[in-house]
Amino acid sequence: MSTIHTHAKAETQDFGKRFGTTLLPQTLVTLTGDLGAGKTTLAQGILEGLGALPPYPSPTFVLMNQYELPVPTITGITRVYHADAYRVGCDDFEKLGFLEWCTDPEGIVLLEWPERLGDLVPKERVTIYLRHVSDTERSVEIIG
Repeated sequence: MSTIHTHAKAETQDFGKRFGTTLLPQTLVTLTGDLGAGKTTLAQGILEGLGALPPYPSPTFVLMNQYELPVPTITGITRVYHADAYRVGCDDFEKLGFLEWCTDPEGIVLLEWPERLGDLVPKERVTIYLRHVSDTERSVEIIG
């Protein structure tokens, strides 16, 4: 377990850029936190760090954005699935192909609101908890 504190949106994104370079294919990263805690901001940093081409919109209304990386990462990642389970149920996400995304041999999954999917979320994952400390400060705790 590791915890860092960021003091601006740009710091959260910079942390995401660095963190993204440590990921291996078939990694599920769950992003948990209240509304406005920085889940999408962190995911945007990860996407940028992996070399995905912008823009990086929130997947809240489309459920999942898929990014094909123009250059594979050194670890072999070629695809990123950025998903948001806030507005759907377990059955819907399963039908969309969530478990297939998690086993893509060249992909990773960034999942916001994993608690909405219950037992559908694989146990093997990296969990990131984002919390408001103040108007500008966030606590970012990584487990796994």
